[in-house]
Amino acid sequence: MAQVNSPARPRKDRQFKIKEGADVFSPKDLIQLPRPGVAIVNPGEEDLVLIPVSQYSFETKKTNKTIYIAPLGSTVSPVEFPIITGGEVFFLDARTVAHVVGEAIYAVSLEYDGTLVQAPLPPYLVGSFPSGSSPTNFKFTGSKKAHTQAKDDVQHILVFSAKVYADYNLTAVKEQDEAWADRETSGKVYDGLYVRHWDEYSTDKKSRLFSVELSKRNGKWVLGTDFFKPLEGTEHYTPVEPFGGAEDYDVSGTQIVYTAKDPSVDEASHTRQNVYIAPLKGGVTPRALTTGHQGATHSPIFNPQGTVVIWTEMAKDGYESDRARLVVYDLETSARWYITEDWDRSVSEVVFAQDGKSLFVTASEHGHVKVFHLTIEFEDLKAVGHKPHPHKQPFALTEQHSSHGIYPLAGGKFVFTQSSLTGPNNVYLAELVPFDRSEVGNHGHIKTTQITKFGEKELKSYKLDEGEAFWFDGAHGKKVQGWSHKPRGYDAEAGSTKKWPTVFLIHGGPQGAWEDGWSTRWNPNVFAQQGYWVILINPTGSTGFGQDFVDAITEDWGGKPFVDLRKGWEYALKHYPIDSHRTVAAGASWGGFAINWIQGHPEYDFGFKALFCHDGIFDTRYGGYATDELFFWDHDFGGKPWDKHAGKIAEKFNPSEFVHKWSTPQLIVHGGKDYRLAETEGLSAFNALQQRGVPSRLVLFPDENHWVLKPANSLKWHYEVLRWFDEWVGEE
Repeated sequence: MAQVNSPARPRKDRQFKIKEGADVFSPKDLIQLPRPGVAIVNPGEEDLVLIPVSQYSFETKKTNKTIYIAPLGSTVSPVEFPIITGGEVFFLDARTVAHVVGEAIYAVSLEYDGTLVQAPLPPYLVGSFPSGSSPTNFKFTGSKKAHTQAKDDVQHILVFSAKVYADYNLTAVKEQDEAWADRETSGKVYDGLYVRHWDEYSTDKKSRLFSVELSKRNGKWVLGTDFFKPLEGTEHYTPVEPFGGAEDYDVSGTQIVYTAKDPSVDEASHTRQNVYIAPLKGGVTPRALTTGHQGATHSPIFNPQGTVVIWTEMAKDGYESDRARLVVYDLETSARWYITEDWDRSVSEVVFAQDGKSLFVTASEHGHVKVFHLTIEFEDLKAVGHKPHPHKQPFALTEQHSSHGIYPLAGGKFVFTQSSLTGPNNVYLAELVPFDRSEVGNHGHIKTTQITKFGEKELKSYKLDEGEAFWFDGAHGKKVQGWSHKPRGYDAEAGSTKKWPTVFLIHGGPQGAWEDGWSTRWNPNVFAQQGYWVILINPTGSTGFGQDFVDAITEDWGGKPFVDLRKGWEYALKHYPIDSHRTVAAGASWGGFAINWIQGHPEYDFGFKALFCHDGIFDTRYGGYATDELFFWDHDFGGKPWDKHAGKIAEKFNPSEFVHKWSTPQLIVHGGKDYRLAETEGLSAFNALQQRGVPSRLVLFPDENHWVLKPANSLKWHYEVLRWFDEWVGEE
């Protein structure tokens, strides 16, 4: 067997330490930084926001959870309320917060006089859910502005999800869990798919919706004892696993609208999700609002009056990265309109303004996740019937960073959450400013006020780099975007001629993007703070640059994207002070495929001294059989793995076919619970490298999935990655 003459490892024996200090943002600092969630506004008064925050401590080895309550339109600082026992929180009314811990729900009464937020009384028990039910993803009809009542005695409905067995029996879950745990065999039997999904083996226990009365009596909230099953008589499971949450359904004063996988097709081979509507307490078979011929649907919501439903919808079943269009459905007439047909962006989130006449949406655009505004003119919609409606395009209200979690307020105001490349989520209050759209085109005007300052104190001394976007001509002359991050210590005004070691990062997906938002895993500033120049490219297949650009990677994994990556690298070498003799490349998922593909194509002449593949693909054809979501492979390669056409595409772009050319030192990391790309992909690549005599290292995390999430494991991941880089391109 032929082996390669690999370069000696010049720095293997020296002691490596991650750079830390008062002016160095280290991996440990990243992991311990506060992680704020999305803001929740109190109904009725709309003068407070609630923000859940978690923060890990290596000293205590615990994650502390708190909620911050911040006034809107006031200079009063947010007030912190620790929730030592964890759990979920939401507003019951303008001055009462619900805190669900395990199967108990408590009420916390607030007082706010414009200068001080406080909780003067201890929490009181509102009620309990059945033992072992673990309720989550709460939606409360009382939080809907259109249904908020001033009188003391009111009755509302609390909707939530819980994982239950096939009998849909919430009260039997604990007993059934115990029986499953005490079974004498570990054998699992499957007659259909999924066998396993993301990081769990499939069982009969799945997520369903429940509802229960939640009333205010004599000044106190009381939870009912009868739990209703609005999805009874169906095989609808929602939120949709593995990532679905409360955004998969919405409630009005009388109904629930939700998205669920179409039970008539194999969910591992189809992305089709239908949108259904049902009474809050059930009793009637849910009615489908979708045609049944579409792909995935997400984020169904009611208008404030409860007469219209809107959701995002992909046209192609089996394609998870198709353009997400907005669909408007009139519940009174059953009319349906597609209102963003001419907008070449994919909608992520959507909410109605309080008047029900316009929408706020978020979408990725050119490396930023922006807030857009769109007016709905229902009379115009009714005039075109069921035909796709060429409506006005949404216009951008924000231009930078990554925004989400929009909460509309009265008077055209809204609250949103935003992160950037230099800091985590923070909450902002925005107000639409009147303007003449004919003068500003597709860019609107807003006035924003920052409400919270999470991370500001912790990050103050680090001088994180905000990133510089650059553009170049890629495959077929298409404009392609990249990001450049300067290393700690770089001073453009000093006139230094120093060249810097550089990390070239390749994103996964492949239909994804490097965006101007905070990341707790592949954070470019962590690498930059260790002294590396960081280059990131959004090649063909990346999202936020038009659907044609996304679609162009289909059946071309090793084609146009690598033209873009090569041209982007050439641009970076020409325009930035990069030491071309001290460069490394790293990627995860599809980015890991890219690393293995680069290994086998030395003619690309990247010149990298070392490579790093995280949970990447080694054998493309094998992946079509071993992955969990089979629809992904079937779409991107044009058929089943055994089909002649798809088989040729998989063989053409199969890293394992080029192992005879592998020669660059490579680190491989893989999660043992990664069922998206099985750990045998990483093991196979490592075996190949070792047998070829290529310097290589394998790091396995048996308890992690496609991502490394546990704090100690995350620190270990960063240590091993940075140690590998240092061995090959570190300082002499």
